[in-house]
Amino acid sequence: MKQLNTLFLFSILSFVLFGSPSLTQAQTLSHGVWDEDIEIPLGGRNNILNLDPITQAEYIRKGKIHAQIYPVDVTAALPPLKPLQNFFKKEGSSPFQMILKLLGESFTGIHSMDDITKALGLHPYPQASDTGVYSVPYPTGTRPDHRLGFGVIPRDGVDGFTFSCAACHSSNLFGKTVLGLPNRFPHANEFFVKMIDLSPKLKPLVGTWLFQQATEATPEENKLFKDTLNALDQVAAIKPIAVGLDTTFSQISLSLNKRGSDEWATPDKTKQLFPTKDGFFPAHPADSKPGVWWTTKYKNRWLSDGSIVSGNPIITNLLWNEIGRGTDLKILNQWIQSNTQKIDEMSAMVFASEAPRLTDFFSENQIDLLSAKRGETLFNKTCSKCHGQYEKAWTQPGSEHLSLTEQIKTTLVKYPQKTSVIDVGTDPNRYLGMKSLEKLNNLRITKDYGIRHVAQKGYVPPPLVGIWARWPYFHNNSAPTLCAVLTPSANRPQTYYAGEANDTRKDFDFDCNGYPADGKTPSAWKTADMLYDTSKEGLHNTGHDEGIFIKNGVEILTAADKKDLIRFLQTL
Repeated sequence: MKQLNTLFLFSILSFVLFGSPSLTQAQTLSHGVWDEDIEIPLGGRNNILNLDPITQAEYIRKGKIHAQIYPVDVTAALPPLKPLQNFFKKEGSSPFQMILKLLGESFTGIHSMDDITKALGLHPYPQASDTGVYSVPYPTGTRPDHRLGFGVIPRDGVDGFTFSCAACHSSNLFGKTVLGLPNRFPHANEFFVKMIDLSPKLKPLVGTWLFQQATEATPEENKLFKDTLNALDQVAAIKPIAVGLDTTFSQISLSLNKRGSDEWATPDKTKQLFPTKDGFFPAHPADSKPGVWWTTKYKNRWLSDGSIVSGNPIITNLLWNEIGRGTDLKILNQWIQSNTQKIDEMSAMVFASEAPRLTDFFSENQIDLLSAKRGETLFNKTCSKCHGQYEKAWTQPGSEHLSLTEQIKTTLVKYPQKTSVIDVGTDPNRYLGMKSLEKLNNLRITKDYGIRHVAQKGYVPPPLVGIWARWPYFHNNSAPTLCAVLTPSANRPQTYYAGEANDTRKDFDFDCNGYPADGKTPSAWKTADMLYDTSKEGLHNTGHDEGIFIKNGVEILTAADKKDLIRFLQTL
């Protein structure tokens, strides 16, 4: 019976057999362009490869497809698809198979592939009628019946499946799936933990009679499944300490501890059994949320803690992903050398990403223009030194004849031309944890591609384009609203409940811009899983107040000031 219960857990397989795609940014392969001393032009680098409009549009289209279907087809964690589909099918099953399936479904609560991808936090594909930032090209020309971020990769005559950048870098925004918006509820890491724990129990079952009865796997599919489980021997992962956060960086560091110390981090059986002790993870959680894509064009330090000071972000992210999937780095290096075109296409796509606008979901009449203009003045006095300036259409001659939606548009982003890292007292665990990733500098692949990791003290003050859609705030999601961000840390909410943004009236506090609170939290959100507690290590909501919103212990902003600032921020 113990073996049978283990087999039923096979249905959880697709939850977890992928690294945490963290394609936070992208760039060209040009030498030196990612050096920390490069100055970014005003307005950013929307066309990073300097392509003509027709070519750029085609690169962007292909880049969006790569974001949907993970392009690294040599990835080690590639479980076979058909056996899992067989496990859930009802037609053509024998009575014994039906009993196995029904017992398995009751044991796991999973009844279909869609249940699996939904539980992973994947979102439905945009509709064919969606346009602009809400549109993606369909890989086969028609809208897929699976969720965005799930992809099929053929290998040795077998279809394997994996999950792509879109799994962590797309999110639901009031019924629209937005590619490039961080997933508010990614569940990759926690399920990866389960699969790593389950892998030793599953290995002996692959290819057995009982396994065959449940999955109808072919010998080739059994091999692909075994290869995936073997790859997991080189992977270690940690469950996030709160919903909505990601533990990719701890997974990278802990997984490297299970590999050899040579320049290719070669698989090492001894290290797999007796990994090097990290010293930081998991004792100190360094969880953070996935990054937003459309701010990349304005920065030369694309990571939120600024620790990658040179090197191509696409290659860097793919390297991280594949360490977290147990891939041989020599094989990955060969793939990179053969796929520079795909890397450029992904670069073009990420840099050209645009943010959703508030007026796509709310009436322009909800924006108090005079309040927003007062907020602009406050912002330029208080925030612009770190977060940049944002020229508005309302300053242009004749703007009074434009619609309000057109008046509030940003016409130019003037973010600092050299990206800074500043310590404003926010929770330090993330940047402290990044020290453990400096060992990446010893790899041959990082040296060959000029990737250099230098731990910082502090975080990059982010460009605020589309900030209205990016709640909750700070790198660790510790501020549920803009009201909380603008309030001294001692008075910020200590706990809050999170939930999906489905209804503009019930799931969003327009005035404070973020999660509703004070008796307005939807009852369905009030579960232990959705509770965010800032008293936990790594989740503190400290900082971003003294010298910014507080001087000599006295709060600078009035309630009216905060309202005006939020109205302005909502127009960005």
